[in-house]
Amino acid sequence: MDKSYSPAQIEARWYDTWDERGYFAPDMDADGEPFCIMLPPPNVTGSLHMGHAFQDTIMDVLSRYHRMRGQPTLWQPGTDHAGIATQMVVERRLEAQGTSRHDLGRDAFVDAVWEWKGESGGTIERQMRRLGASVDWENHRFTMDEALSAAVTRVFVELYDEGLIERRKRLVNWDPVLNTALSDLEVDNVEEAGHLWHIRYPLADDSGHLVVATTRPETLLGDTAVAVHPDDERYGSLVGQRLELPLTGRSIPVIADEDVDPEFGTGCVKVTPAHDFNDWDRGERHGLEVINIFNPDASLNEAAPEAYRGLDRFEARKRIVADLEAAGLLEKVEPHKLAVPRGDRSGTVVEPYLTDQWYVKIAPLAKPAIEAVETGRIRFVPENYARTYFNWMHDIKDWCISRQLWWGHRIPAWFDPDGGVHVGRDEADARRRAGLADDVPLTQDEDVLDTWFSSALWPFSTLGWPDRTRRLEAFYPTSVLVTGFDIIFFWVARMIMMGLRFAGDVPFRTVYIHGLICDSQGQKMSKSKGNVLDPIDLIDGIELEPLVAKRTTGLMQPHMAPSIEKATRREFPDGIPAFGCDALRFTFAALATTGREISFDLGRLEGNRNFCNKLWNAARYVLLQTEGQAIEAPQALSPADRWILSRLGAMLRELEGHIATFRLDLAAQCLYEFVWNEYCDWYLELSKPALQEGSEAERNATRHTLLTVLERTLRALHPFVPFITEEIWQRVAPPLGVAGESIVVQDWPEAPAQDAEADAQAAWLKAVLQAIRRVRSELSLPPAKLLPVHLQGGDATDLERVESFDALLRSLGRVEAFSRVDDDFDASTCAVALVGELRLLIPLEGLVDVAEENRRLRRLLEKESKDLQRSRAKLGNPRFVDNAPEEVVAEERRRLAGHEATVGELEAQLTRLAALAKQS
Repeated sequence: MDKSYSPAQIEARWYDTWDERGYFAPDMDADGEPFCIMLPPPNVTGSLHMGHAFQDTIMDVLSRYHRMRGQPTLWQPGTDHAGIATQMVVERRLEAQGTSRHDLGRDAFVDAVWEWKGESGGTIERQMRRLGASVDWENHRFTMDEALSAAVTRVFVELYDEGLIERRKRLVNWDPVLNTALSDLEVDNVEEAGHLWHIRYPLADDSGHLVVATTRPETLLGDTAVAVHPDDERYGSLVGQRLELPLTGRSIPVIADEDVDPEFGTGCVKVTPAHDFNDWDRGERHGLEVINIFNPDASLNEAAPEAYRGLDRFEARKRIVADLEAAGLLEKVEPHKLAVPRGDRSGTVVEPYLTDQWYVKIAPLAKPAIEAVETGRIRFVPENYARTYFNWMHDIKDWCISRQLWWGHRIPAWFDPDGGVHVGRDEADARRRAGLADDVPLTQDEDVLDTWFSSALWPFSTLGWPDRTRRLEAFYPTSVLVTGFDIIFFWVARMIMMGLRFAGDVPFRTVYIHGLICDSQGQKMSKSKGNVLDPIDLIDGIELEPLVAKRTTGLMQPHMAPSIEKATRREFPDGIPAFGCDALRFTFAALATTGREISFDLGRLEGNRNFCNKLWNAARYVLLQTEGQAIEAPQALSPADRWILSRLGAMLRELEGHIATFRLDLAAQCLYEFVWNEYCDWYLELSKPALQEGSEAERNATRHTLLTVLERTLRALHPFVPFITEEIWQRVAPPLGVAGESIVVQDWPEAPAQDAEADAQAAWLKAVLQAIRRVRSELSLPPAKLLPVHLQGGDATDLERVESFDALLRSLGRVEAFSRVDDDFDASTCAVALVGELRLLIPLEGLVDVAEENRRLRRLLEKESKDLQRSRAKLGNPRFVDNAPEEVVAEERRRLAGHEATVGELEAQLTRLAALAKQS
């Protein structure tokens, strides 16, 4: 093995090998219970961000684990056609070429999208390979594949035939830039500073006026009522009277509605059914007229007074406010913060807009989906997310499934010249079903289906539905869905509804909801905040150019925000090192807690790179000790050998429990502690005396145990860190006679039985060694200095163990000799350590120069105390705390804590030294 671990040299090589050998395809002939995970299909336009990498790591750990347990395992990959996102990418590309989709026409534009997908749509697949994802690439699916598109059409037609899909006019989220309806998930509600305009609506009988407060004065042109609360005594006598609607020449009624908040504004609410979702509901309750005043681009249409027609909505707002003021109808204007809905792609303000759309009547589908979770056929992990699911499902609204785009699954509906609507799997089928002659012209609906419609079929359409394929029979229902909490309703609930209706069962048995990856300060990662990290950069590293006095751009790296660069330079002056894929994966696993937000910092990643180095170096030590040796099954094992095998068994049992409960954070911790603390720090040290001074049988037993424990540990680690474990396993397995060409296809390791006696012996041995080392450290005694140790107290077991482990204790503790002393022995000049009832007495005469040590410690204490005072003064300065960058203040607080700890330790050492001086 190379002296140092270099992940870049092995990762690509091993992944290509695994892929070429077909290891990731499910073994359909295996006897175990099938295990299946569906990859939440990323946008074909996308690239791997930290959330993807985190989620993919979780799924890969589960897939590799179940594959090693002998189960036919399918991790189904694929991508989503991502209607709006993809169309925008291609439209921008055309714009750069001086043309547009309208210049091309629909068919040519769709061809251009397919061409772009072929050229650029594989980015996320390449990145998933870089992350080690063991998906079944041979059966990769795309939501616009011919088979999946046919499944989408079939579902639409069947729901239509059942009366569960219909076309009607209702309000939708409308993007006036993209000219399409949006789902709620595609709308960002951003808090912004606005105004509250208080407008006078005169009573029609000239007896006074009502004051209505609104954040959108331009929509008053579409008002058809003013609502007050029925119990509001201020306005009770006015209910039923009519008001003059300013600037329009129309009159509207005053109505009573219990949904009005009497405390908001004046307690009078303008009702605009065509331009507000709440007002739409009010309008339906009271049978109000619906007046749409906007064109699709949010300019004012013919329904508005002539003076405002053709104006952009915000220009119309200015004109209307000015005209109200001129007419004496604007009572006052107040600053007001409000949530403004903006399209997540265009950034424009989204309008509630009245338009013809296709809807799924969702309530009949929701009822069995609610029951599936209530009865335990599907469980949520953590279980509290079931409440989130129920809250949404019990208040579910019909689903708008049409989008005014060209890219996507075109709605299988055709219009005849009389406006009749005919649905079918294709035009010929629509004609046949409607009994229309061939000479009746039909025009297909221009709209496409919401991307979530095809995604809702993902668990069964990817497996071959509606055909009863072998894969569908084997892997549906799937085992677990791994996803974020933000799409429980938009995707999870809809998959459950569609799976029950069309595949005849729930789509998955478990829904594992993971948290959101945030930066080290707990802030959501976003481009606008400049705190986005690229997982591939963390794997491969980034070199930072030298700082220059002036920058022509805001960034040293084209994709690295200044805040990230600044933090990076402080921690890694030359740039982000190549941490490697395994370190990143292990970090993600360690972060997979049950929390909603998960803070990611480079320091933790660096720690897990060190973990990989530790594993590599341990393997090098083991191979150096066993190279060229004939390793045979031992006849007898030492207490240390028995202990590490017992601890291996305990670790494996604990690990399996954590994976079964989706606590990958605890699983990673369990592996880390065993490898670092028990195997590397303790067992490798305990093995050295046997290898150096033991008999041939003892050496063989130790070599066999070193290899056995390492080989099984590598298999246990493999789902988490696949590359380094494969590289090491290839060298460790042959000396043990373990057959197989790759760790990927090895069985999950068998857990050795617990050995309680060996566990107790090792715990005692470690306690004695730690006690001796603690005394040596506290008194700054040289590591190589042999120490005499007196034994006082203790019981027969203690004395028996001292005798049994005498050689180990002397070798590892650097002990000159052990001697037994009576209870009345004068220990005043000894350092004392306790192990249960056993007292370890270390005579200090001649070991410590008390006066010189006292001077040394006081010099250190003086320097550290000054640093402590400086740090306290800086943090006590409000100007520094309030004005310095947050990360600088946080760093200073870390320094303060370090100075306080060091001062405390130095003072404790001086106290011990004073006691020693007094005794002598």
